[in-house]
Amino acid sequence: CRSVQRKQQRRPFSGTVSTQTDLRAGLTKLTSRRLISVSGPDASKFLQGVITNNINAPHNANGFYTGFLTAQGRVVHDVIIYPDDLGPEPGKQSFLIEVDADEAATLHKHIKRYKLRSKFNLKLLDPEERALYHSWNDLHQAGPWSKLIDEVQKDGNARAVPDPRVPAFGSRVVVNQTSSSSPLTDGDLTPESSYHLRRFLLGIPEGQSEIISGTALPLESNMDVMNGIDFRKGCYVGQELTIRTKHRGVVRKRILPCILYSEGAAPEIPADGPGQLEALEKLLKLEVEQGVKAEMIPQGASIDKVDKKSRSAPGKWLRGIGNVGLALCRLEVMTDTVLPGETPGTYSPEQEFVVSLGGEEGSEVEAKKVKVKAFVPFWLR
Repeated sequence: CRSVQRKQQRRPFSGTVSTQTDLRAGLTKLTSRRLISVSGPDASKFLQGVITNNINAPHNANGFYTGFLTAQGRVVHDVIIYPDDLGPEPGKQSFLIEVDADEAATLHKHIKRYKLRSKFNLKLLDPEERALYHSWNDLHQAGPWSKLIDEVQKDGNARAVPDPRVPAFGSRVVVNQTSSSSPLTDGDLTPESSYHLRRFLLGIPEGQSEIISGTALPLESNMDVMNGIDFRKGCYVGQELTIRTKHRGVVRKRILPCILYSEGAAPEIPADGPGQLEALEKLLKLEVEQGVKAEMIPQGASIDKVDKKSRSAPGKWLRGIGNVGLALCRLEVMTDTVLPGETPGTYSPEQEFVVSLGGEEGSEVEAKKVKVKAFVPFWLR
């Protein structure tokens, strides 16, 4: 299949960013994600032929991360798939596909187009039918969020699944809204912006505003290291280029977390390890010059060396909030990563990088630039 790249419409995140945000424990409703139901005798067989992961693998029984690709191996949608045992027919082969809310209707049409004679029912679920939450608790102690999750699971109409992408990132909670006797109310919840801040600091891309549909490559989008690709499964759409990149190529670019900062205030990235996230929270308090925010940077804006024009941009900005975000970065230029079988690149700790807030150089009103620093999170390193 061939996907036409569409201009992305960036939706604002719900909630507000606060310097007092605690990213170590919370529960939020994911309004930025939506669910599609696929149920019927051919549901498993159909999905197996169009996704990058193995739906039949025992370790994927509770849910798994995967993607739909074009025939050329580009990502169309990144998704999480869960077995659906909360519906009206629990014994029926049924799955829930979690996808970016803005792209849910597009994925629904994409599956319907290739369904052909396969026997399964397809339905784009209304948020009032199934709600999706994300919980996290790095404090490792019982709190109000864990009690709420326990309560909502008592009636058998909710299930919590560890997020399959990154260890200790948290859990997805799927709630059947039509029959649950213990709905979660907005007053119980953490702002969704806290979830996205935590995700950005850990370098976890999500949705087609960050994994650009029809353009992004799965390995550059970290899908391989986020347990989203099974390199031993049989054929699927886009397999050839993905396998070739894995076994014959070198992944020179990856999506990485980035920090914006002011002149003379380069951030110190804390040491690797599970405690890195807690230390990174302090960076959220850094002021960026003249009120600049990550939301002001256009998607695809080039990241370049300060006072040095590169033949190709070392990075491209994807999305952010406050003073943090994600960018597609050339590893040997923007980080100290040494690629397998190659000599160290041109990275220098003293080299600084900038990203433009829009506009073109040489125009009457030249675009303002802000400094940006990329780093490799502990789990990815």
